[in-house]
Amino acid sequence: MHFDAITLAAVAAELNEVVTPGRVQNVVLPDERSIGLEIYGNRQRRYLLASAHPQASRVHLVEHKLRRGVEKTSPLLLLLRKYVRGGLLESVEQPVPYERVLFLRFEHPEHGSTTLVVEPMGRLSNLLLLDAGDIILDALVRVPPGSNPLRVILPRRPYTLPPPQQKLSPLDNGDPGYYDQLRRALNTDAPLWKALVANVEGVSPTLGREIAWRATGDANTSARAVDALPVVQALQEIWCLPQNGDWEPGVVADDQGKIIAFAPYELHFLGTFYPVDGISQAVEQFFGAQERDAAGTKDPYAGLRNNVAALIRRSEERVQRQLAGLAEDEPAPGEPERLRVQAEWLLALASQIEPGQEVLTVELEDGKSLTIPLSSSLSPVEQAERWFDRAAKLERAAQVIPERRRRLEADLAFLAQLRTDLALAGSQPEIAAVQEELRNAGFLRQRAKHRAQKPGRDVAKPMRFVSPDGFTILVGRNARQNEIVTFQEASGDDLWLHVRDVPGAHVVVRCGGQVAPPDTLHMAACLAAYYSSKQGEKAVPVAVTRRRFVTRMAGGRPGQVHYRNEETLTVPAELPEA
Repeated sequence: MHFDAITLAAVAAELNEVVTPGRVQNVVLPDERSIGLEIYGNRQRRYLLASAHPQASRVHLVEHKLRRGVEKTSPLLLLLRKYVRGGLLESVEQPVPYERVLFLRFEHPEHGSTTLVVEPMGRLSNLLLLDAGDIILDALVRVPPGSNPLRVILPRRPYTLPPPQQKLSPLDNGDPGYYDQLRRALNTDAPLWKALVANVEGVSPTLGREIAWRATGDANTSARAVDALPVVQALQEIWCLPQNGDWEPGVVADDQGKIIAFAPYELHFLGTFYPVDGISQAVEQFFGAQERDAAGTKDPYAGLRNNVAALIRRSEERVQRQLAGLAEDEPAPGEPERLRVQAEWLLALASQIEPGQEVLTVELEDGKSLTIPLSSSLSPVEQAERWFDRAAKLERAAQVIPERRRRLEADLAFLAQLRTDLALAGSQPEIAAVQEELRNAGFLRQRAKHRAQKPGRDVAKPMRFVSPDGFTILVGRNARQNEIVTFQEASGDDLWLHVRDVPGAHVVVRCGGQVAPPDTLHMAACLAAYYSSKQGEKAVPVAVTRRRFVTRMAGGRPGQVHYRNEETLTVPAELPEA
C-alpha cells in the first residue's frame, strides 16, 4: 500500500484543521526510525507520528499516546527537545504539490523558527530539522557526498528539495501540447496504471489503478486502448481534492475483513470501501492491521472493530459533555421565582433607592427580610428588567432541559446498544452495519457523496431458531434488527424477551397466544442473555411479556422501547445446547 503525495496532501489539510496552532508538549522516539510529538491544540491533546521506516513511511495522527520505544537518545531527538518542545506548531504545508515532502513549521519562544521536514519516500525516507535559514540542524539519515552527490544531507548544509521529476503534471497546466504529451505517454502496451506511474507526477500504483478504473471501469486495462480525455478527467477529479477539500478518506477490507488499503478518496478497484472520519484514522487502521497480523492477532476483524469502537467512544464522550453542559445551565429549584420577586420589589421601591446604594433591604410580613444586591452600573429599573428577562429564560430552561436530558440519556443507552452490537458482530458486514447505524443516528457527519452501505442478506435478517417444541424464535443481532423483530416480525400475542436494564437482543417466540412450553421459554431466555452485554454470566434476569405490551420509546432510536406486564426469568447467558 502506498503513502503517496495525494495522501500527504490530505494529512496536511487535516493537521492544519485540527492541530494548528498547537503547543508541543513532548517529543519521543517510538522506534529508531520514527518521531512522536504530543501536541495540544484546539483544546485537545493530539499525538503525531512521523515514520521514516523504508516499508512503512508515513505521517499522521494516532489515537493512543506515543511512548518511548528506544532507550538511547539520538542527536536529532536532542535537537527536537531543544528547538521544538515547548514551541508552537504554526503551520503544515506541502512545498511541492506532487511530491512526498511535508514541512511542519514551529516557533519557539526562546529559539525562534524551525522546520521539521518529513519525507515519507519509501527506502529514501528521512526526517530532518532545519533552522530559520533552512540550514540542516540534523537528520535521521545523514547522506554524505559519496552516497548521493545531487542531494547531500548533513548538519550545517543547506536543505534542498528532492530533484524534480521530469513528468507530466496530473492537472492540465494550460500547455498547448499537454494532451499530445499524454497521448504519447499512453502509447504503450503496458497497463494504463503503469504508464501513469511512469509518466505523470504524483501518481502511485494505488492512485494509478484507481484512475484506470475511473476512466475505463478496469484497473488493469491496456494504456494504448484508452483515450486521453477520460484519463485527464479522472486525474483532475482526484488532484482537485487539495483545492476543494472534498476528501473521502476510508479503508478497504477484503472478504475476510482484513484491511488491505487506505486512501483519502473512495477506492473502487479493490474490495469494500469503508469511509472513516479522517485520513489519519484510515492510515492508522491500515498500518495497525499490518502490525496485528504480524503479531498473530486472534480477531481477524480487529482493525475494523477498533475503528468503529473509537467512533462510538467519541460519540459517548460528546453526549456526556452535552449532559454536563445541561447540568450547568439548569436553574436551581425556585431560582426563576426568586429573581422575579426581587425584580418586582426593585420596581416598587425604585424611587427610594439612593445613588450609589449597594443593597436594598425589604422587610416582609412574616418578620423576615429580603436582601437585594444593587448594580453600580444599572438603574433599579434596568436591573429589574434584566432580572425579569433572566427569570423568563430560566423558566424556559426548566421546561426544556428535562426533555433534552431525557433524549441525551436515551442516546447514551443507544450507544451502549451499538457497543454491544459491535462486540457481538461476527463478520465484516455486521461491523459495517454498526457504523452505518451510528451514521444514520446522526453521530457521524453525512458526507455529500456518502453512499449508504447496503446490508447483506445475512445482516439484514434476524437470526431464526427452532425450539425443541417446534416454535420459531427470532433474535435481533443489532439495533436495526431489534426494530424488525419487535415491530415487523412479531404479532401482538407473541412472547417478547429482553435482558433487564442492559443492551442486548430483542427475542420473540412466535407462539400466537399459545402457552410456550418451559423448554422453549428457557431457550429463548438463554438466547436473549447470550446476545447481550451479559454474555458469559451465570445468572441473568430476562424480562418476558407479550409483544402487545412493548411500545417504541417516544423520540427514541431504533430498537429503543418501553415494556410492561412482564415476568422475569433468570438464566445463564450461554447458547442453548439445542
